[in-house]
Amino acid sequence: MSAEPTLLAPDDGQETPGDAPSAGRSGWASLRPLVLRLHFYAGVLIAPFLLIAATTGLLYAGSFQAEKIVYDHEMRVPVSANGTELPVSRQVAAARKAYPEGEIGAVRPSPEEGATTRVLLSGAPGVDEDHKLAVFVNPYNGEVRGALEQYGSTGALPLRTWVSELHRNLHLGEPGRLYSELAASWLWVIAGGGLVLWFGRRRARRKLRGTTGRRRTLSLHGSVGVWAAVGLIFLSATGLTWSTYAGESISDLREAIGQTTPTVTAGVAGGGGEHAEHDASGSAGAAKGDDVGLDAVLKTARAEGLGNPVEIVAPADASSAYVVSQVQRSWPTKQDSVAVDPATGEVTDVQRFADYPVLAKLTRWGIDAHTGVLFGLANQIALAALALCLILLIVWGYRMWWQRGRGTAFGRPLPRGAWQNVPAYVLVPLMAAIAALGYFVPLLGIPLAAFLAVDIVLGEIAYRRGRRSYA
Repeated sequence: MSAEPTLLAPDDGQETPGDAPSAGRSGWASLRPLVLRLHFYAGVLIAPFLLIAATTGLLYAGSFQAEKIVYDHEMRVPVSANGTELPVSRQVAAARKAYPEGEIGAVRPSPEEGATTRVLLSGAPGVDEDHKLAVFVNPYNGEVRGALEQYGSTGALPLRTWVSELHRNLHLGEPGRLYSELAASWLWVIAGGGLVLWFGRRRARRKLRGTTGRRRTLSLHGSVGVWAAVGLIFLSATGLTWSTYAGESISDLREAIGQTTPTVTAGVAGGGGEHAEHDASGSAGAAKGDDVGLDAVLKTARAEGLGNPVEIVAPADASSAYVVSQVQRSWPTKQDSVAVDPATGEVTDVQRFADYPVLAKLTRWGIDAHTGVLFGLANQIALAALALCLILLIVWGYRMWWQRGRGTAFGRPLPRGAWQNVPAYVLVPLMAAIAALGYFVPLLGIPLAAFLAVDIVLGEIAYRRGRRSYA
C-alpha cells in the first residue's frame, strides 16, 4: 500500500521501511522525505484556513449571477420603443432630486440597452465611507428605480459585497485579512509540493480503477489534485498581489522596476499637477466656476474612443479635471481613460491600457480572473470548480490520514531528520531561497520558522529521553 500523500493531503505521509533514504543519497531520493514532511504538516495546519477560503470562494463565484436576480429591478428596465435615452445630466438631476444628500462622486451611464444608469453618491448618510450609494435611474424616462450601496471598481452591490468581505476577511476587518493571506501564502506550496510528489510516484501506484480503501482515496486525491494544481497555484499567486504584507512587497518590487499601473493626470492648467491626480474610486466634489457639463464631457470621451462601459468622475476641486474611464474588466479589457477640462471641454491627458507596462497588464488580468470578471460566466464556473476541487482535496486528505490509522485514529506523521539526508549542495541553496521567499511572503516565512522552532525543541526533548527514532 502506498504511504505517500499527494496534493493538499493532511495525510500521515509515513513511508514504508524500503522508502527510507540512506545517508549519502542525492537528488529526488533525498529530497522526497523532506517534501513529504513539509507537505503533510502544511496540509494539517493550513487546510482549515484553505477550507474556509474555498467554501467562501465557492459562494463568491455564484454571487455574480445571484446579484443579477436579486437586484434585477434596480439593474434592468424595459427598453423604450424608440430606444432614445435622456441626456446624462437629466438622469443625474432625477437622482439628485430623489437623493439630495451627499456629493456626486461618479456617474456610470447605461452601458447597454435595458441597463440602468448609476449615479454614485459619496458621503450619503448611513453609507460606509468606503462605499458609495448607487442611485439607479431609468435612462429612457428618468425614473429612479432605487438605491443600493456599491463597493469597488467592479460595482459590487450588497449581496456580492457581503460574500466578498466574507471571503476576504470573514467580516473582521483588516485583522481578518490575515487568514486569507495565510491561506494564499501556503496554497501554492502545498499544491506545488503535491504535484511534485504525484509525478514522483511510479505509474503503477497512481491507478484508480480496482483500488479500495485508503489506496482509492489516495488515487482520487491525486488524480483530482494534479488537474487542479495549476489553477490553485494561479489563485494563490494572484491572491497575494493585493494581500496586506506580501502585496506590499509586490507593489514595492513593481515600483522599483517601473511596472506600476499608470493613472491619468487630472490636474488642469494652473492646478495641482501631480498632486491633483485621483482615480475613479475616490470621492469628488463639484467643480467651481464654468463647467461644460456631463453631456459635453461624455461626448468628448466618446470622440477619444472610450466606448461603454464608462465611469465619469467629477472634478475634485477647481483645479481638477473630469476623469472618464472605461470600466470593463471582462475580455477584451477596456481600461482607457481621459481627463477633460471642465471649463473648455478639451482633453488634457489620455491614458491607454495598451500603454500599460507588462506587469501592470498581467496584474490587472490576474486579479480580474481571480475575482471572476475577466471571462464572465465561464470564469465564474471555473472558479467554482476549483473551489469545489479544493474542498474535496482537503476532505480526502483528512480521510487518508484517518485511514492510515486503520480507521480508529489519525496516522503518525513522518519521522524527523529528513533534512539530514539532503546533500549540502542542495540543502544550502534551498534554505537560502526559502529564507528569501519567507522575507517577501511573511505569512509563509513566519509560520514556517515557528514550526521549525517547535519541531527542533520537541526533537531535542525526544533525543534527551533516548528516543532516537521518534515521530
